[in-house]
Amino acid sequence: MTAKGRWVAVATLALMATGSASAQERKDDKRGDVNVFLRGGLGDYTGNLGDFTDTGPAWGLTLNVQPTTFLGIELGYEGSRNGIADDRLLGDGPALVRQGGSALVKLSPPMLTAVRPFVGAGLGISYVDVRGAGEGLWDSDTMQELPLAAGLEFNSGALTAGVRATWRLLLNDGFADGALDEDSDGGLLDASLTLGARF
Repeated sequence: MTAKGRWVAVATLALMATGSASAQERKDDKRGDVNVFLRGGLGDYTGNLGDFTDTGPAWGLTLNVQPTTFLGIELGYEGSRNGIADDRLLGDGPALVRQGGSALVKLSPPMLTAVRPFVGAGLGISYVDVRGAGEGLWDSDTMQELPLAAGLEFNSGALTAGVRATWRLLLNDGFADGALDEDSDGGLLDASLTLGARF
């Protein structure tokens, strides 16, 4: 092979490698458009609702769609269990078991993707089931929520993990109407770890 032929071969191989690297980079850029992750942590009610409740476990399953690097949309199922410590109830107090869903819009800095801080706000609805005898003070009911979240996500390849805190403003709390002498000034606060997969 002549010197000119060798240079042509080297240039061809370099172009092929560059094209392959570019394709892989585009593929990596696309990875993470959809994330699915589990959440687990602790939560409790705040304000005057928190005067009657104990901290308990919180859990969830979330689907996150990332249309751009700075905008995310989450749809999630979440639950929690909090014991009631109410001296007006005889024996062991009941527990508030919450099952619900929410939609959240998230914003994050566009230049950060591997380690992504975010804030978010949305809408949610939950059913609070009073497990045990509430004696007319605590009754099962549906409540609407305004969730506000902040956290940090760690993304690498097919894996995602993170930490987050969510505070939910309760738009109604009929489950506690009989227990409170005044309107509730509280919400629901939880802190959790997340772990899941990116597609």
